[in-house]
Amino acid sequence: MLKLSGLPFQEEQVAPDCVDNRAELLLLSPSILVPRLDHDGCKVWDTLAIGEYLNELKPKANLLPRDPVARAYCRSICGEMHSGFSALRASLPMDIKGKFESFKVWSKAQIDINRIIVIWQDCLSTYGGPFLFGKSPTLADAMFAPVVTRFLTYGIDLDKDCLAYCQHMMALPEMKEWVLGALEEPDDIEELEVEF
Repeated sequence: MLKLSGLPFQEEQVAPDCVDNRAELLLLSPSILVPRLDHDGCKVWDTLAIGEYLNELKPKANLLPRDPVARAYCRSICGEMHSGFSALRASLPMDIKGKFESFKVWSKAQIDINRIIVIWQDCLSTYGGPFLFGKSPTLADAMFAPVVTRFLTYGIDLDKDCLAYCQHMMALPEMKEWVLGALEEPDDIEELEVEF
């Protein structure tokens, strides 16, 4: 979202295998949730709130569509992605390094997949693509970016429009940078024995 906004920023990472993780996260975010945005004394730690805040700071970045109907729909699908699709998240964990052929998708995850495909098809046909709300990526595309990688990792069967959407997303410089960063991460991260 920050990259799409065009605002300069500095990322601060908290090592997931650090024993002091909880204390560090508490200092960074009162909810112990990440990501968290600090900007001119404003602290925002919810992904949707960060997106809305960025849209207010940089309205010309068009993180949300200008048309009020499209904007409302964009907010709705961002909210659905933010709070839903738990079966998909649990059954198809994000693994940018992996490629799983003939992956068995369980029925509850398939329901989530089907719903996402309906959202994508509707957006692409209504707003003309190549992104969900037209020619430029929005907050919705940022919210669905992890799903794009999951669909490719697990070889989810997609129609030509949804596959083209995934290809457009993966061609974004921001996605290429994200994937490169993931590929450089260690394969094994020690499980924390910290209660959250």
